[in-house]
Parts: sequence; C-alpha cells; structure tokens
Amino acid sequence: MLCVAIGWTKEQPESREPKTALSIISHRGANDRQPEHSISAYQQAIQDQVDYIEIDLRMTKDRQLVALHDETINRTTNGTGKVENFTLAELEKLTLVSTQKEQEKIPTLVEILEKFGKSTRYYIELRESTKGLDMVEPLIQLLEKNDLDDENFVLLQSFSSESLIRARQLAPNLSLTWLMKAGDFDLNSAVKSDFATIGIESREVTDNVVRQIHRAGKQVHVYFINKKSEKAEQKRLLNSQVDGYFTDFNLFTKKLINLE
Repeated sequence: MLCVAIGWTKEQPESREPKTALSIISHRGANDRQPEHSISAYQQAIQDQVDYIEIDLRMTKDRQLVALHDETINRTTNGTGKVENFTLAELEKLTLVSTQKEQEKIPTLVEILEKFGKSTRYYIELRESTKGLDMVEPLIQLLEKNDLDDENFVLLQSFSSESLIRARQLAPNLSLTWLMKAGDFDLNSAVKSDFATIGIESREVTDNVVRQIHRAGKQVHVYFINKKSEKAEQKRLLNSQVDGYFTDFNLFTKKLINLE
C-alpha cells in the first residue's frame, strides 16, 4: 500500500487471497485509533494491511448509502436523530465525534469506493428487514459501477437472510455471510443454510461448532460485542480453526496470529 503527501494512491495488491488462514476484518475500520467508519479509519486499516475493511450501511431520506453503524447519529456525530430522517446534504453539515484535530464527515459509500477502489477488499453489511432490502439494489449498482461486483473484492453480510437472497439474485458472483444474532445461534440452521460463511458471536463458538460448519463446506467468521473481553476471546479462539475475526484491534490481531 502507498500513501503519499499528495493523497491516497489506489494501488491494487498482487493477490486477492487472504494474507493468512485467518482473515483480519477491520471492524468499522481502525476504530481504536480513528473515528469509526471514517475515511481515516479505513485508510489506517488499509495501511495496517488487513484483509477486509468492514462497512455498516445506512440509507438517508433521499436514498443515499452512508457508512454508519447506529440507527441514529447521536453517538458518532455532533447531531441527533435517525439517519433515515436526514437528507445527505443535511448529514454533510455534521462532523464525526473525534479526538483528532481534523474534523471528518460521515462518508458515503460512493466516496469510499471511489477513494480506495481495488486497493482493499470490502465486507459490507446490509441492514435487516425492509431497510436491508431497500439497500440491495443501489448497493449492487454502485459495486457494478466500480467493477467490484466480485467475491474477490466484496463480501456481503447481514442478519437478514432475505437481504442476502436478494443480493444473490442481483449479483451471483458475490460471497455472502449470514450473521447469527448473539444468544440466538442455531447450529442446525447454520449448517443447512445456503450461505458460504456463517458469522457467529464469539461466546457461541466452540471447537465442535467450527468443526460441524466446516464439514458443511462453510467458513466461520467471528464477531465480538464486548471490547473489554475481545482480546481475551481472540486468544481463546486462536486454535479453534475459525476463518476470520471482525477485529476492533488490527495490530493486536496481527501480532496474535504472528503477522507482526
């Protein structure tokens, strides 16, 4: 990766294969050092040489896709209210909450894809229910426009199987991850599902769970809901043969799996 004084250079890696057997998925970008879901967080994650940058999507009142986790803008910006009640122009007047001197805006998916192109891989989450379904078509159109509608560059994830099925209909070349809610994991459903990867909250993961899902020809990607216990959980699962971590600590995870 190359970052120069005049800006970010989109340099395509030689290989799209994961750097290790365990994929490092930078959860909301390098959010331990930069504001989550900010351009700087994604840029830092790419400099950290992760396998994927993870993007949560929300749709504005005028149907624009922005990178934001919460239903509201209260926690991460200097504004308040639901994302869906703002136009993009209104959101662009706000800034992300940050400890850094430089103030940043909520990035749109258009901006992210145009800035980073094929210099990284994207792990994009669709929302649940009707909002997730509403996002699918404009998302696929953006990926096609940027020549990224390919599993070598994009994985789609969702807790909504309906959203994933719709995405498959529109973009059959994308790989899909079915996220299973914490406390609601069902091994039988995971094994029988028609998705290549199952996303599981760390406390639900056991050696037997991983073994059964692997036997079904699927991968296991682990997410963490408690930052305080995340590092301990990553250590606990290190030898369980899981295939990926949604990590909030890129450098810690790289060191843990002996990349540093």
